This record gives sequence, structure tokens and C-alpha cells, in this order.
Amino acid sequence: MTSPTQPDQIQRFLFDDTAVRGELVQLQQSYQEVLIRHDYPAAIEKLLGELLAATALLTATVKLEGTLTLEARGKGEVSLLMAECNTGAQGGDQLRAIARYQGEPQGHTLTELLGGGQLVITLDPYEGKRYQGIVALDQDSLAACLEGYFASSEQLPTRLWLAADNKAAAGLLLQKLPEDTQNKDPDAWLRTGHLASTLTNEELLHLEQQQLLHRLFHEENLRVFEPQLLKFGCTCSRQRIANALASLGEEELNKAIKEQGKLTTQCHFCNTSYIFTQANLPEILNEENQVTPPGARLH
Repeated sequence: MTSPTQPDQIQRFLFDDTAVRGELVQLQQSYQEVLIRHDYPAAIEKLLGELLAATALLTATVKLEGTLTLEARGKGEVSLLMAECNTGAQGGDQLRAIARYQGEPQGHTLTELLGGGQLVITLDPYEGKRYQGIVALDQDSLAACLEGYFASSEQLPTRLWLAADNKAAAGLLLQKLPEDTQNKDPDAWLRTGHLASTLTNEELLHLEQQQLLHRLFHEENLRVFEPQLLKFGCTCSRQRIANALASLGEEELNKAIKEQGKLTTQCHFCNTSYIFTQANLPEILNEENQVTPPGARLH
């Protein structure tokens, strides 16, 4: 079975005359862009791929215009798995992800690596209020934890299938919408869920999207929408880093530059380095709206 040739994208679809909708996402380039920037153990790469696919699915599900962040905060060998989707970028929504862990993890599953903890879903729209939902990491898989979140917080029955194999990451989501008079097929939710459960990880990861949907739902009245492109992208910038440095104050900055000769910062997500010298001090101190960018570390 060959890998998909289409670009990274998310495919929305619905079943006509039912209360069931779905999304299918497959990631190769954006997932690999995350992995080449870090030397993660294979088990962490796999979970990070599932998290990246889930983040893309959730962003499309809530139809967010802004940033959606999905964080698995653990108590075990892995303290953090984090993925983020920023919408509205030219050429497709932007994805990025990181992991934090100690030593060489011995576990392989979500439970073994994170040892419990919380799954935090943050929606930060460009306009409107920030929202955060939290669910316990008390299931054997990330998909099961997210299904629990939708059941308890959104009251929308939702099924998820997630897979990653260190080369590609993918996910399938089915969701039951509120009943209305146009639903002429009340059995569709159970039937489509049963069909989707026959999907293997290999098929989810490596079948072309249209081929995969046909394989599962060729006897259903399926309506497919225009796919949405996805790509790797980081929101760090020299200006945002300068804003963060400005919060240290002129005296502290002068002291640090005098001791080290320069200030070097590095983004956790993309590993881009930013260097500031004494000549750059006016550039730093003249910045307004000081905001510390997530994932930046100072040296």
C-alpha cells in the first residue's frame, strides 16, 4: 500500500438526510517538519503525530478562526505533548507541535508515557473570548480521551480514529449532530460508526482520501466538500521575541548583554535562533504590547 500523493489536507464530509458529519485528515510533510527539528524517541513521535492529527480535526470541527491548542500534561516520563493549529494563513492552516520528557522513556502507550494527567483544549479566537476545556487522561488512547471530552463537555456523540507511524499521521472523526426534521435515517449514526471501525491504521495512514472514503462509505449518500490545506508553520518572529525580552527591562538587558556579549533565544517549536546585541537594544525597548511567545527559551 502506497502513501497518499495529495498534500496535507483535511477533508470534510456529511451523510445526506442524516444527522452525521465527518472529517478525514492526513499529514505527511507537516508531520515530518515537526520531527526533523527534534530527536524524539519513536513512541513520542507516534503520540505527537496522533496529537497533531487530532488538533487539525478539532480545529475544523469547531470552525475556529484563531488558534487551537491541544496539550497532554502528564505525570510520568513525558510531562507535555503539545500541538497547535493557527487558521487563516495563506496556503493553508499552520500546524506545529513539541514534546517535553526526561531521559529515555521506556513506555510506549499514552498511559505508560504520561502516567495520567490532563488533556487541555484551548480555543483562542482572533475575535471573542478565550475558552479552555479540561478532561482527564484516564483512557488508554488519545482518541478515547477526546471522545470523553465531547461526551461530557459538548454533549455531541463523537468517534475518533487516530494513527501515526513516524512517517505519516492521520485521523478520522464522525460526529452526531442534534436531531432535526431533515434526518430521515435515524440508524445512520450506529451504521457509519460500525463501518468506520473496520478501518485499519494502515488504510487510514496510506490510502488516498477519496479511496478511503469510498472503501468505507460507498453504499452511503456521501457529500464531500472542498479539502482544506494544512502545512507546518511557526508563529515565532523576531518582533515577538523582542517583546518578550523587553519585559526584562533596560537594566537587566544591559547586564546580560555585557556579560554574554549577546542574547540568543531559540524557539522550542521550530528551533529558529534569534540573536540580539547591544546595537539591538533600541529595537527591543521600543516595542509595545509586550507578549511572551510560547515555546521560546532565552540563553
